[in-house]
Amino acid sequence: MTGEMVIYSPIGCPALNVRLADETIWLTMQQLATVFGVDRSVIGKHIRNFYKTGELDREATWAKIAQVQIEGGRQVRRTLEYYNLDVVISVGYRVNSKRATQFRIWATNIIKAYLLRGRAENRELDELKKNLASHEQCLTRVEQGVETIVRTLLPPIQKHPRIGFGDDNASSKPYGKK
Repeated sequence: MTGEMVIYSPIGCPALNVRLADETIWLTMQQLATVFGVDRSVIGKHIRNFYKTGELDREATWAKIAQVQIEGGRQVRRTLEYYNLDVVISVGYRVNSKRATQFRIWATNIIKAYLLRGRAENRELDELKKNLASHEQCLTRVEQGVETIVRTLLPPIQKHPRIGFGDDNASSKPYGKK
């Protein structure tokens, strides 16, 4: 599995490097524990139950991924177990913690937005787009103002006849020759 890393940083939670591959996110059990603010053993218990009851298919939601990490100043290659978005959502709806409750509220709002509007909104991104558009308008006004000042304060540019020594210019002939 190849993929890129994205940074996930919810309020009140340390930033996590989250693997993005195969059109889903992948987190380790430790990352899930960090996101939901619980012990790793709680996450493990829920995951085992999902697979035991057949709620989730292990082959579709689990992967072993080798990665190099620094331990005590040396590079060590470790194989870590990762779980995809299906597991993240399932765990998030079962864990009993404040962070898990915040996750459920957020996830429910996203689902509601898709059902009612056919899309979800990213308010931060929308706000950034509005700010960018405002700055672009401001920049355009400044450019127009500078152009007006330049036209007003500088004398008009006059076109002068070409002066040079090319074949098409009479002045290119040596002195004394007609």
